[in-house]
Amino acid sequence: MQELSIGAVAKATGLGVHALRFFEREDLFLRPIPRTAGGRRSYDSADIEWLLLCKRLRDSGMPIAGIQRFAALVRSGPGNEADRLALLEEHEQAVRARIADLAANLEIISDKVAIYRRHVADGTAVGVWAPTARMSE
Repeated sequence: MQELSIGAVAKATGLGVHALRFFEREDLFLRPIPRTAGGRRSYDSADIEWLLLCKRLRDSGMPIAGIQRFAALVRSGPGNEADRLALLEEHEQAVRARIADLAANLEIISDKVAIYRRHVADGTAVGVWAPTARMSE
């Protein structure tokens, strides 16, 4: 098994060294990260695979507590696969809802872009949604 330094893991995962230390402090790894005789962290390829999954979960909006829960379930071994599935399904639904919200937002923005393009091309953009100053009372 190849031992990897924290720098090599940072490069392979796109996570910074500080993020890797944070993941360790927050108990997000599947195993305690061993140290070399010189006290340096020593990772392996399975750690990289796990970190890439954690990064995807985090990037998709899963809270650290959710990742901690998932890691704890995986660490505890066989017998809790239904719990892992439930956690992942819940997150999947949350991501799908966010995607639907983003799609609705994108549709509105795209409509506004089309309106502005038309006005700019026609030379009629002056005053399109120009705010008016409120009169002081």
